[in-house]
Amino acid sequence: MKTDIHPEYVESQVTCSCGNQFTTRSTLPQIKVEICNVCHPFYTGRQKLVDTGGRVERFQRKLARRKKAADAR
Repeated sequence: MKTDIHPEYVESQVTCSCGNQFTTRSTLPQIKVEICNVCHPFYTGRQKLVDTGGRVERFQRKLARRKKAADAR
């Protein structure tokens, strides 16, 4: 193996756009991220449905029709 080719592995300060900060180790001294475990919808349970062109309402109407048809049988 070649010597002195690996980058320095240092303590790194990670800063999220929500304001959360934590320390880890990396080859970079500072890391800025857009989303972290404090603000990510999967971890917080506050998922938002992004509705594009009424897709969510259309799906809910379709699901309601199927349930109604299944109950009528």
